[in-house]
Amino acid sequence: MSDELAESDIDLGALLSSADVTDAPVVKLLYSLFEDALQIHASDIHIEPDEDVLRIRQRVDGVLQEHTMTETRIAPSLVLKLKLMAGLDISEKRMPQDGRFSVNVKEHNIDVRISTMPVQYGESVVMRLLDQTGGTLDLNSLGMPDTILKRFERLIRRPHGMILVTGPTGSGKTTTLYAALKTLNSPEKKIITIEDPVEYRLSRINQIQVKIDIGLSFARVLRSALRQDPDIILIGEIRDEETAEIGLRAAMTGHMVLSTLHTNDSVSTVNRLMDMGIKGYLLSSALHAILAQRLVRRICQSCAQAADLNLQQQAWLKIHGNESVFNTTFKLGMGCGHCNYTGYQGRIGVYELLEFDQALSDALSQGDTASFGNMARSMAGFRPLNMVALQYAIEGLTSMDEVMRISADIDVLIDEQIDPKQKGVAI
Repeated sequence: MSDELAESDIDLGALLSSADVTDAPVVKLLYSLFEDALQIHASDIHIEPDEDVLRIRQRVDGVLQEHTMTETRIAPSLVLKLKLMAGLDISEKRMPQDGRFSVNVKEHNIDVRISTMPVQYGESVVMRLLDQTGGTLDLNSLGMPDTILKRFERLIRRPHGMILVTGPTGSGKTTTLYAALKTLNSPEKKIITIEDPVEYRLSRINQIQVKIDIGLSFARVLRSALRQDPDIILIGEIRDEETAEIGLRAAMTGHMVLSTLHTNDSVSTVNRLMDMGIKGYLLSSALHAILAQRLVRRICQSCAQAADLNLQQQAWLKIHGNESVFNTTFKLGMGCGHCNYTGYQGRIGVYELLEFDQALSDALSQGDTASFGNMARSMAGFRPLNMVALQYAIEGLTSMDEVMRISADIDVLIDEQIDPKQKGVAI
């Protein structure tokens, strides 16, 4: 069966050797695109036609790297070939389309999610790449600090309750949840996931793809999933009040519920849920913990050098009461062949775990979000994201630029703390 299923994958190498004269340049370009992306561990490929150039950008470690081609005439043929591979309507050029396909490149099976969008000079294409060959990470491989890792493992093994992983798009939330499912996956546990899209295929786990266009929403699938006798439910994302309420009630009735939410930190997650219309008593009864996370780029150790703090970095440290580290030797990557002259190579996770105790639950049940926030920030062992990132900078793992990039109050810092004459200093 695996051989038969694999036949649906597109082997770009075989396609290149069998391509005719008119198709060969396009296939050759596609092969080099996927090969380069695989080599530099790119997560996305952007193809953007412009007036005079064809822009090809690859997202590496969360940052886009740009290449341009002066041969713009190949752009329509490139988009056409990708649409054919994804089974999209090649005659429709005025409306956005979404699809997927799998390709084999150098013995790697890559699942590609493709999105097309009509723009001024043609169609823009964005492809999300998921390398299925490597499999999912273990919790131990995420780089989580031991103190947070032990608490998180203990939390996900509870028989019921809800645990949320929060952060912006591309912060590694899904990777963390898949690693948690891999830890929990056993013959004794029935696990159901509701996702949009299903990113990695996991054995023994029932994975359901949401399809909004036919009415198969998160809330509708979740109601049906509860009748499938699950022990653990993963909701890909909480987007509305209905999904949140069903998930919380499931957590109260003997299910472990894991999900994600787009918020800046763990404390503000509660405010976001209440803004959706969720009652405080539901949160206090069902929500057990919130893990907020970000990804910061690692400094390339091949070209790392000592770097002085600029005025904005010094102001940021003063605001957060960290003047004591002014004399610390911070590092910055100068750029070399190992890191493609970016100064960074790879990323490291920054985690903030808020575990609920009785006092926090009581504040939630009364709807007192102000007291909840003050108690949460003063809890023993609680460290906010920017302080964890700062510790990584002190250890030479990342730069102060990356620390400030994930800091939620950076706009306030620039507007209020920097002398107007110094606002032009680059971060």
